[in-house]
Amino acid sequence: MYQSAKFPFVRSTLSCLIACVGQNLYAESDSQSVQKLDTIIIEATRTNRDVMSTPASAYYLTQEPQKGMNVNLSETLKGVPGLQLNNRENYAQDLQISMRGFGARSSFGVRGVRLYVDGIPATMPDGQGQTSNIDLSSLDHIEVLGGGLSSLYGNSSGGTILTTSREGKGKDSITLGYSGGSENKGQANIVLQGGAKNANEPSYILSSSYFDTDGYRDHSGANKTLTNTKLTWDLDDGSKINWINNYVKIEADDPGGLTRDQWRANPKQVAGNVFLYNARKEIEQLQTGLTWNKPINDQNDVYAMVYAGQRSVTQYQSIPKCAYVDKTDICKPNTIQLGKKHAGGVIDFDRNFYGTDMRWTGKDILPNLKLIAGVAIDGMSEERRGYQNFVGENLGVKGELRRNEDNSLWNIDPYLQASYALNKDWNLDAGLRYSNVHFKTEDHYITDVNGDNSGKTDYQKLLPSLALSWQIVPELMTYVSYAQGFETPTFTEMAYPVVTSNTAFSLKAAESETYEIGMKSDNSLGQFTVAAFYTTTDNDIVSAGSDEGRSTFRNADQTLRQGLELSWNKNLWRDLFAQASYSYIDAKFDADIPAQGTVAAIAKNNYIPGIAKNQAFVSLGWKPEKGLRAGVDMRYSDKIYVDDVNSDSAPSYVVAAANVGYNWTVNDWAFNTFARIDNLFDKDYSGSVIVNESNKRFFEPAEGRNWSTGLSVTKAF
Repeated sequence: MYQSAKFPFVRSTLSCLIACVGQNLYAESDSQSVQKLDTIIIEATRTNRDVMSTPASAYYLTQEPQKGMNVNLSETLKGVPGLQLNNRENYAQDLQISMRGFGARSSFGVRGVRLYVDGIPATMPDGQGQTSNIDLSSLDHIEVLGGGLSSLYGNSSGGTILTTSREGKGKDSITLGYSGGSENKGQANIVLQGGAKNANEPSYILSSSYFDTDGYRDHSGANKTLTNTKLTWDLDDGSKINWINNYVKIEADDPGGLTRDQWRANPKQVAGNVFLYNARKEIEQLQTGLTWNKPINDQNDVYAMVYAGQRSVTQYQSIPKCAYVDKTDICKPNTIQLGKKHAGGVIDFDRNFYGTDMRWTGKDILPNLKLIAGVAIDGMSEERRGYQNFVGENLGVKGELRRNEDNSLWNIDPYLQASYALNKDWNLDAGLRYSNVHFKTEDHYITDVNGDNSGKTDYQKLLPSLALSWQIVPELMTYVSYAQGFETPTFTEMAYPVVTSNTAFSLKAAESETYEIGMKSDNSLGQFTVAAFYTTTDNDIVSAGSDEGRSTFRNADQTLRQGLELSWNKNLWRDLFAQASYSYIDAKFDADIPAQGTVAAIAKNNYIPGIAKNQAFVSLGWKPEKGLRAGVDMRYSDKIYVDDVNSDSAPSYVVAAANVGYNWTVNDWAFNTFARIDNLFDKDYSGSVIVNESNKRFFEPAEGRNWSTGLSVTKAF
């Protein structure tokens, strides 16, 4: 069982920090000259409270004037402690995101962290998510909720990221922009926006962009079309309606990973099979959603959201046709894709997804009590096919069918929340969500050796959360919290269990418990946050190697994550702002996992791969509303183990960036320029790793020193 003896690390660290900061605060509490940053209301916990009095690891990032290409979320989402966000330099596989180590195992897409865009899930009910449809050109702000209270969002909520688009306001205007950079990067975009002219008419914003690049590495070119529209009605009865439509299309070559020797020899190269099979991916997604909020009276209001979408993906992998007889081009029988159970080297699926979230909020139904009651319903259905990626000697084309199934899943999650002010200084927050996810597969590819993998299962978990906060003085609050979490395997992970039989759905859901203690302060020295956490997980989902070419997964009995997160930001002088953050995550297997077949044993105290033990970020920026602006930032990441047995690691690194820009207005015209250099000192490092890659091609090299610059022009009418 887990040992509570590890808690003294948390207690002693926080005791020191509270004593040091508290001494300064008590000395200042009577001063009338304390300077504070603006109050920010955060909606992630649904209690709409000031971020500095929210009893959770919650962060709010405002989208600043463009100072980069505005293509990847990693350009904006920086400096959040506990959040690890890696750019793979691979537009076929999306960003690699983890929060306190949850989601680090993902070799593509996002796992373990829930994503929302304008209140609409960008994560499927089984925990699969993607960031490709987030439009930075029309982004207003991002909220990040880390730690145990993320369980308010149900399955796979190791953390929650909520992005919100701007609403149209003021005069009608059009913005035309173009930015370009290293590796023939180029992006053209247009934004149309305007406020409502008359009562009950909508304000609007429409943003559309086209991006393409040759890519930093060989065979890593890509192009992306993205459109996002948002119509907003503020009606006479006090209700508000947002209608959001989003379209994204990506065509990207996939360079894959490199072995350590390949990376050191030439970080731009790719494995030979990547070219032979022309590894690539095509994604097209369209979705629409509607949100409605209406105050019934001073005490009650209701909220409803409904959405639907369609996603199509075709991916050609670099999996070889077969293993060859040494020094010949003669295939060995029943190897790789010629193996009787292999699913092929082409993934092809069409997916429909849909859902709704409805809730009621009651204020002061009883004195000092806020209640929230709601239900979230989500569903997904897909037709998934697998094909060989060859026809005879013709490679990189769609060949013989090797997988054919219809998948569906859904959840109905009722939830309750309560926030009770015990007195003016103490507050109690509680949440309860019943998370249940139902899977079903109908297998239509059945042969004499590939049995029927049809089946269905469901995962259910009651998720309680509790937080107690104390406003010690106006400038200082502290809190403690407890929550239980829940993460199901995704359809991809459960498709092929470790046991080489036709047993489907054998994986268990991971279940976690998180204890957290934190402190927040807003005083003349800036805004400070500190949080220490201790998370235990049963049945964590880990790689189980490759079964005749199929990536398989199994459950680890116990894992442990404990750590510390610090952040600080301050308006130093006039328009000069500073920000710093640090996170420490000790993430380990907390029990031995025995060997199983050809899968190696994992020793207790091995470090969980894909997670940096230490991360730090610091930035300094001159940010006036108009005129010259400039900034520098620096990021440190500790080494990252590449697999469960800790056989190798990507080394630690420090990278820096600098930007400068100028914006000005002339009558109804506005101009904005920027120039930016990333990886300022041309550091050679691995930006991310492919965890447990079976061919030991773990490393995804980051781009060297690179630049970007751009100009946008806005005309108001």
